[in-house]
Amino acid sequence: HYDHLGLGDQFSLAPSLAGTIHPGADDNASGTAGVLELAHMFAQETKHKRGVGFLTFAGEELGRLGSAYYAEHPELPLSKAVAMINMDMIGRIRDDKVYIGGAGTGTTFETILKSAATRHPFHTDFSEQGGYGASDHTSFTAKQVPVLFFFSGLHSDYHKPSDTWDKIDAPQAVKLLTFIGDVIDQLE
Repeated sequence: HYDHLGLGDQFSLAPSLAGTIHPGADDNASGTAGVLELAHMFAQETKHKRGVGFLTFAGEELGRLGSAYYAEHPELPLSKAVAMINMDMIGRIRDDKVYIGGAGTGTTFETILKSAATRHPFHTDFSEQGGYGASDHTSFTAKQVPVLFFFSGLHSDYHKPSDTWDKIDAPQAVKLLTFIGDVIDQLE
């Protein structure tokens, strides 16, 4: 999702700073930048048997409004979707640990994730199997679309004006995008 809190208002976790710009560099400019970078990476390739769609949504912070609307009014039939990949807060990976939700929603996801993990330097935690959570992938889980949710974890700047660009670890995020691209390659 590309929305955030604007000036914070009632959703800020720094209530005394409501009225101050909440930039949302990690939540979720990092995920939006990741979608654009993956689209760029995949545009350079022609080896895919099936199409890969790239979407970003608005209204996640207000209750997943954009993704819920799309799930109800898809441009392509959701019954043909192999997976929905969600990247929400991927810019602040600590100790090489990445959380991946939804591994139990696809019959081959655990095998694919374990295979990709052997080629990429991350400690992956995919203990959240069900595909439900507080991000856009939930709109697709509810429609029986298998989902994977990539997340670098919460931090003390979450939903505060201090979630700024200078705290993003861009090289680590790029490594994660390579991992995610590898996973997508295996989904065919």
